[in-house]
Amino acid sequence: MESAVLAQIGVVCVLGAMSPGPSLAVVLRNTVAGGRLRGVMTGLGHGVGFFFYALLAVSGLAAVMATGDTVFWALQWGGAAVLVWLGWQFLLSDGGEVADHDSGGREGFVAGFLVAFLNPKILAFFVAVFSQFIEPGLALNDRLLIALLAGVIDASWYMFVATVIAGTPLLDTLRRHAWAIDRAVGSLLLLLAVALLLRAF
Repeated sequence: MESAVLAQIGVVCVLGAMSPGPSLAVVLRNTVAGGRLRGVMTGLGHGVGFFFYALLAVSGLAAVMATGDTVFWALQWGGAAVLVWLGWQFLLSDGGEVADHDSGGREGFVAGFLVAFLNPKILAFFVAVFSQFIEPGLALNDRLLIALLAGVIDASWYMFVATVIAGTPLLDTLRRHAWAIDRAVGSLLLLLAVALLLRAF
């Protein structure tokens, strides 16, 4: 695949990663709760989920799912369920789990992966983006390269965000308001889940 095409795909993926949404909210919240380790691992988990979606899209499975297939329906409901569960956990939190040191790397990775992998909006994003660049009969190596590029860009952005926040006094400020942050993030995720379910109907 031509480097110019990869560069164009990369630019679009960077812009997509930088757009605010539930993924950024979860990365910020986990960085506040567990420090740099949990925030970075959340970003890494999100990148892995992003990679799998990109691979599905370039492999042509996205076109099948987009027709209203049972798999896509299950992903919609699964994504809404994860958002509801995460949102409810945040609403119940009293901010007491905030640590003074890095902790919860595995929990951060799982949360990041689920938010990415069970978000059908990411699939729709890839269908829209890749349809402009992908040609029939694309070689397997090129498919893997595109998916890897998307996953690396996504993970790098969120890991960068977590690292920058953890390395500044802003993290202490956020930790002092951990209870309010949990309520805000929880409410946001529940609203997104409702919006997702409404679109499904």
